Amino acid sequence: MAYTYSKLAESTVGVGNAAAITFSNIPQNYTDLVLKLSHRGTTTSGARDSLFASLSFNGGAITPSTRFLRASGGTPTASSTGGPTGGYVDSSSFTVSTFSNTEIYIPNYSGSNVKSYSMDSVTEQNTSGWDTILGMGALLLNSVAAINSISMSLDYGSFVQYSTATLYGIRVEI
Repeated sequence: MAYTYSKLAESTVGVGNAAAITFSNIPQNYTDLVLKLSHRGTTTSGARDSLFASLSFNGGAITPSTRFLRASGGTPTASSTGGPTGGYVDSSSFTVSTFSNTEIYIPNYSGSNVKSYSMDSVTEQNTSGWDTILGMGALLLNSVAAINSISMSLDYGSFVQYSTATLYGIRVEI
């Protein structure tokens, strides 16, 4: 199989930060979607922030079923919850000028079946306190609607300047 990636949209946060990043009017002529993020949050609480607390599809919050694995400071953990888990984001108290990276893969986003997606993320911390976190998750949305918009925000703060989100459409060709 050949996979063809097409860049559909990109959003880079400018001066003044951004409370949310949204992609609207997503075309329905691809097989899958991939969202790639390089991001950092404004919170100064000393804690890392979370991307998936306010991840929404089609303008509404949908609480997915999740399975999530993570390693923090070399200690692996697993969780299974009724709500989003993971998608950790470097906060302003983390190492200066470091950005977290996250990828969200949404197969069959335009189909009429229940939607699933996977994510992987990593934070970076080169000082004492919070550890670097690596995470992978599988999430199942209880929705059969085609995904035509994606919006994300953070639990505690906003996205800082230069945070970037890029949305790709994928065609799977046999």
